[in-house]
Amino acid sequence: MNRAGGRGGAAAYRGGMSLREEGYPLAAAVSPRLQVIDHVDSTNARLMRDAHADAEGHPHLSVLLTRDQRAGRGRLDRVWTAPPGTALAVSVLLRVGAVEVSDRGWIPLIAGAAMRDAIAAQLPGETVALKWPNDVLVGVGPQARKISGILTEVLPSDPLSVVVGAGVNTAMPTFDLPVPTATSFADLKATADEDRLLADFLTGLRDGIADLAVGGHAAVADRVTEHCSTIGADIAASLPGGATLHGRAVRLDDAGRLVLVAEGVESVVGAGDVIHVR
Repeated sequence: MNRAGGRGGAAAYRGGMSLREEGYPLAAAVSPRLQVIDHVDSTNARLMRDAHADAEGHPHLSVLLTRDQRAGRGRLDRVWTAPPGTALAVSVLLRVGAVEVSDRGWIPLIAGAAMRDAIAAQLPGETVALKWPNDVLVGVGPQARKISGILTEVLPSDPLSVVVGAGVNTAMPTFDLPVPTATSFADLKATADEDRLLADFLTGLRDGIADLAVGGHAAVADRVTEHCSTIGADIAASLPGGATLHGRAVRLDDAGRLVLVAEGVESVVGAGDVIHVR
């Protein structure tokens, strides 16, 4: 395994052949440890194993990434797969001991907002929005399509550490999109600068977690809600227990949960699958 230094004391680790001949210098300048591997079962599962085995070698904002993830997982135990080379799969280790327990529900939202901003910067002219809690959509209303999804998991061996996994459809051609509600940079006739995309995502994630630790949820609420298309939309929320709530999403509460109103009655959704009706 080769080691190449990056700016700011960062280090890039590559197992086997590099995914990009030019590497990821911008991202390596943000992360203290950037590990690029040719293929993996799940970047989240691998990073959690590695961080457990070598905690000192995996500081805050350590990154594992690949363009060939073979057993990825999404929210609600969904399978996330993509043909090799068509999507970027990245996991980031966050040390969140300085974040109040009551504010940690905002971590997935911060990650979603950071990814939304990173993607929007490369798709000028497109409407890019965050769907609660952490999907990134391109387009307007119910016709908007998903380009990125995020899964956040607590490290089993360390409750003060969180792994944020993100998948971004980059070079995936239209005929390989898994569902009609998905899209990609290639589908949108755009070419993703993966290094810039990753660096922007990491920067937004780093700054958002720092602000959350210092100022609590009030310090990050505006950046999350500014481009959250769920707020103000009529939605159907499928809850983990099987029930479905219908209503208009009006705001996020102090814990980052979605507040719905239907016939004058408020309901709170902490976890679930949200569909924008209109």
